[in-house]
Amino acid sequence: MKLCFPVQANHGFESKVYGHFGSAPMFVVVDMEANNISVINNRDMHHMHGACNPVNALDGQNVDAVVVGGIGGGALMKLNQAGISVYKAMGLTVKDNLDLLNSGKLPVFQPGHVCAGHSGGGGCSH
Repeated sequence: MKLCFPVQANHGFESKVYGHFGSAPMFVVVDMEANNISVINNRDMHHMHGACNPVNALDGQNVDAVVVGGIGGGALMKLNQAGISVYKAMGLTVKDNLDLLNSGKLPVFQPGHVCAGHSGGGGCSH
């Protein structure tokens, strides 16, 4: 299984999970089977709010799931349509969230809990 974590900076397993998928500078990808980490620069970082192309952001890399603090409805829908599960980060670091996922304690993002914008409160869940 390949897990993708949006991050501000690459510090391997100690990378802090970023609060929003679309504006994360990069993604740490953990390949659980190969037991390695790779980094993808966000190829869609500068997009209009609501116009995120998450598959393009991942530069064509195949991942099975994304773990993030917050995500917009369009990005969630597009990732789910591509067969990618999206989990709500509950820990601070990649390692913390891996431990939580492995113990079944990370919730799946639901459409009603996504980011609705950042102005005026916006309804973000992060």
